[in-house]
Amino acid sequence: MNKKKVLELAKGFRGRSKNCIRIARERVEKALQYSYRDRRNKKRDMRSLWIQRINAGTRVHGVNYGNFMHGLLKENIQLNRKVLSEISMHEPYSFKSLVDISRNAFPGNKNVVVPPRKVTF
Repeated sequence: MNKKKVLELAKGFRGRSKNCIRIARERVEKALQYSYRDRRNKKRDMRSLWIQRINAGTRVHGVNYGNFMHGLLKENIQLNRKVLSEISMHEPYSFKSLVDISRNAFPGNKNVVVPPRKVTF
């Protein structure tokens, strides 16, 4: 990269990282490595967040995440995890119907009992 491009990318860095070309080049190169890595990590993080939201929504209805997804697979309901997490947060009645469909499709869902919550004052 030429000097102008490096210093333009280094804009906003602290100290000599924004002025001195040698230091700026190293910092910009490292920043580009981080951004490349984190674009992939962001996809991983979002998927795990969606799974956590779905799991929380299904456990309210007495089913765990794995059994819920297996029941949807058996019923050939092809909703991805992003859409399922949005439904679980914003449309609880629609999500309950999906849980019921999954529960009927997979017999492993029937025996799950929700433990009672301990209420302390």
